[in-house]
Amino acid sequence: MLTSIKTKLLFAVIILFTTVTAQAQEKIKTIGNKARTGSSNASFSVVKGQQIGVKMKAGGKPVQLLKLNFGVDNHNRDSLQFKVNVYEFDGEKTSNNFVSQDIVGFIPQGKSRINVDLSPYKIVVRGTLLVAIEWLDTHKGSDPSFSIGLLNGGTYRNETGEWKKIPVAGVDFNVEVKKLKIAE
Repeated sequence: MLTSIKTKLLFAVIILFTTVTAQAQEKIKTIGNKARTGSSNASFSVVKGQQIGVKMKAGGKPVQLLKLNFGVDNHNRDSLQFKVNVYEFDGEKTSNNFVSQDIVGFIPQGKSRINVDLSPYKIVVRGTLLVAIEWLDTHKGSDPSFSIGLLNGGTYRNETGEWKKIPVAGVDFNVEVKKLKIAE
């Protein structure tokens, strides 16, 4: 009889621990393109106001953006300054920019993976997005090479206020997101 009580108590503790652990774990996933390394890349001019972006699907439920990540090789001696924009996107046009204050990042000289912490900005989104970087300065002759993947949705570029898709090759922008619970 004592063994039976110990067994039931042990099962109760295991169930309680499992429930508490499951509630404490946050559901984190990565959206966008797969991180790449290697020799496949695409270069873009650094002109103030121009943007480079990737279409991403955040899903139908709200998520918080945590971190933007991409690979790039900066051939310039100077760091390249950019800001992050996250737009609502219908496949052709952007609308609402979910970023309410400037999120500024830098690309150092040489080859690196850039990680921009988005979590302090509490950006909550759902649906289809265009996640982009916008150059804050012009650096003539500086054409950083972004890591790319083939047949992954392409890259979007905005040079004159209009988004144009560069098909076939997509820069490896991706964003770590946290699924949010919906209050019912």
